[in-house]
Amino acid sequence: MRKALLKPLSAIAIFLKPPKPNSNSFKREYSSSSFTPPLPPPEWVQPLNDLSDLISTDPKPDLKPSPWVPKILHFLQITTTTAAATTTLEQDLTLFCKKYLIKLPPTFVAYILKKSDHLPNRPESAFRFFNWASNQKGSFGNGGMVEELLWVWRRMNENGVDPSLYTYNFLMNGLVSSNFIESAERVFEVMENGKVKPDVVTYNTMIKGYCKSGNLKRAVERFHDMEVENVDPDKITFLTLMQACYSDEDYHFCLRLYNEMQDKGVEIPPHAYSLVIGGLCKEGKSIEGYTLLENMVAKGCVPNVAIYTALIDAYAKSGDLDMAMRLFERMRNERFEPDEVTYGVVVNSLCKNGRLEEAMRWFDYCKLNNVAINAVIYSSLIDGLGKAKRLEEAEKLFEDMVKNGCTRDSYCFNALIDALAKNGKIDEALALFKQMEDEDCDQTVYTFTILINGLFKERRNEEALKVWDTMLDKGITPTAACFRALSTGLCLSGKVGRACKILDELAPMGFVLETAFEDMLNVLCKAGRITEACKLADGVIDRGREIPGRVRTVMINALRKAGNADLAMKLMHSKIAIGYDRVRSVKKRVKFRNLVES
Repeated sequence: MRKALLKPLSAIAIFLKPPKPNSNSFKREYSSSSFTPPLPPPEWVQPLNDLSDLISTDPKPDLKPSPWVPKILHFLQITTTTAAATTTLEQDLTLFCKKYLIKLPPTFVAYILKKSDHLPNRPESAFRFFNWASNQKGSFGNGGMVEELLWVWRRMNENGVDPSLYTYNFLMNGLVSSNFIESAERVFEVMENGKVKPDVVTYNTMIKGYCKSGNLKRAVERFHDMEVENVDPDKITFLTLMQACYSDEDYHFCLRLYNEMQDKGVEIPPHAYSLVIGGLCKEGKSIEGYTLLENMVAKGCVPNVAIYTALIDAYAKSGDLDMAMRLFERMRNERFEPDEVTYGVVVNSLCKNGRLEEAMRWFDYCKLNNVAINAVIYSSLIDGLGKAKRLEEAEKLFEDMVKNGCTRDSYCFNALIDALAKNGKIDEALALFKQMEDEDCDQTVYTFTILINGLFKERRNEEALKVWDTMLDKGITPTAACFRALSTGLCLSGKVGRACKILDELAPMGFVLETAFEDMLNVLCKAGRITEACKLADGVIDRGREIPGRVRTVMINALRKAGNADLAMKLMHSKIAIGYDRVRSVKKRVKFRNLVES
């Protein structure tokens, strides 16, 4: 067993060599069949043989170099001594590794680079070896060998080898891939001040680095430098910037880049159209996005499923569901197979527009045609069924999710909880809320908002306040809508002071709800509780919470919206909140309570 383990790898490699096509054994084995057995995957070889863990528990002996080390060094030696071999180094290495089914990992490459010191005055051979090794599939990952790369760079400088443009670009790509952006900038500055000037590849590398590090502003500055230095950007330049702008939600600049590509006559790939149309759709500019789609088709560029999906979603959200469905049919007629995202958008749009039966038909179509049904489709249907008061169907669909292997997320739970709460089944909604905890599903601020609103409607005020406290204990930040549900319930139950106290407690916790008082005034005025609304308005001003003039404007609007136009006109023509009455020698601001007392 020990002898077998200690066999050199070169001997083992003989058994890995595929038989020659003209050999007799090959003819005998494969003459009767056209099937060629697949070769085993290439093996990552290490620079040192270490089998001590397999045969002994003693301390590791001095490790001997792998048999592959001298063979690779031999290629570098040939390149150093033979002029003809200089142009075939990369090809010879590739053929050798392919023949013996091996690949060289970073540790092997580093070992070879350190052992190549004896090669006389040929540091470029080591650099070419590093370059070749980095192009192996899956070899270097995200950088991984920056130290070796810089070592080769130093050796070139020490030996007076002038780096070429390709060498500079390769060095910068290695630095950027390893997130050494500042080091790449210094190399770029050396190029700007030296004989070898940056080209479009150099600029693209720097722009990629800035975008990768989130410094979009610096990437755009470098893009503008290209025009100053008379370096024409290519489609890679534009695509890199457009992708970064899209991720940063700067859709306007993304469109500017597209227009510049058109002006400069740069080829516009389909992905660029996807980014621009997607950005326009996210901004609600569905008509502009559709126009761009027609321009794309007119130029012979084929759209894709993502573009159609974005446009369908944009038109549906803008209220033009008919146009959205026409795009959906056009997409299918053009042989583009909608995916689960597209069907999710269609089902959600139909449910929100009350076309529930049509949405159910597409749901059944997905099941019959083995289209993956995601949580978006389920939550849309559950929400639509709940609003249509078809609770039994909604609950059945909710249970079917688990049977069909679809994970129930917070959107699905919230849709059913909302349906139950709005139909007076608050206890079932609370049970579902508890089930979310049991299934480790995140309870969102929307979940708590639904329950608080439902509990107040059932006059279960103390339970609603407990749910509010639970939300704060979980570290969930309340939104304006959540506090509006709480304050509305408290105000309508005559506990305006309690609502104000809770609002005051939120401020030290860092929660600033700017429209809270405005929402409370609107609720009180709408409920006809003008006296309480006036007391609240006076308290806001007395405590310095808001500017008197703004409170006055809010109060006028609240009265007008509540249909109390006479009081609104009276307030508008009075000195309330902005004028003063003199009581003996003291000037006092006119209070809102004068509105109901006079």
